[in-house]
Amino acid sequence: MIYLQLFITFFKIGLFSFGGGYGMIPMIEIETGQWLTTQEFVNIISISEMTPGPIAVNTATFVGYRVGGILGGVIATTGVILPSLILILSVCGLLNKYRKHPLLESIVWGIRPVVVALIIGAVALVARNTLLKEPISINDMLDLSSLQHLEPISIAITVLILVLLLVLKLHPILAILVGAVLGVILKYVGLF
Repeated sequence: MIYLQLFITFFKIGLFSFGGGYGMIPMIEIETGQWLTTQEFVNIISISEMTPGPIAVNTATFVGYRVGGILGGVIATTGVILPSLILILSVCGLLNKYRKHPLLESIVWGIRPVVVALIIGAVALVARNTLLKEPISINDMLDLSSLQHLEPISIAITVLILVLLLVLKLHPILAILVGAVLGVILKYVGLF
């Protein structure tokens, strides 16, 4: 029964999510809430980001494995990629033929801001569970008293990596390695 639930859940995520993996994160969080705590979900997102492959597929694999072992990972992964495969095979020719059609261009134009909002939602979810000592609700984040929950070391690492990425154009893989090394060092000296 759990395998059928995994398949249906991730098929639905694959079918109704737009904007790639980051756009799927809010939906994955909602749909997998029955199996994972928020902290477990954020950890899985972090691992999915560090491992090769699309974040949505990696997340499906990790959640499926966490819930149903190796078979669960295979089933969840199959569920999340199957809708895209079916859709691409079904409409590939039509999209190519009508890609300049005004209606199709309007649909894509209307979906793009939604994808941005979904990505911002994913950033807020991860930030809420990374930059704060304890997770708080989005509404509480708008209250200035929530500043007491800030985790200074996590914020410092975030700012450092952001500067390395944007100013020094550090490769993302190196940024991940720098973050991992900093985490080990800070844990070793007892600051984390």
